[in-house]
Amino acid sequence: FGALDALTRLTMQDLLIDIHRAEPATIVLVTHDVEEALALADRVVLLGTRFDRPGATIARIIDVPGIRPRGGASPVTARLRGELLDALGVPSHHDS
Repeated sequence: FGALDALTRLTMQDLLIDIHRAEPATIVLVTHDVEEALALADRVVLLGTRFDRPGATIARIIDVPGIRPRGGASPVTARLRGELLDALGVPSHHDS
């Protein structure tokens, strides 16, 4: 949903959740948006590279607890967001 404007992206995320509720099935969502992944996914598979292997490999798998959609304000979501951003090499803005 990355090429969509913010309001359309939220609408599409809600539609995806509605479709999944109506017809439960495995859905593979590829995103670069950590917030979107945490809001929609039950499991986030973080891809990375290794010097000894060509292409991407699974760097980490994170199970996301709770019922979708998840708000970003929960302590669990905040902790997972920090873990994902750290794993992606994004500096965190923790209080010193």
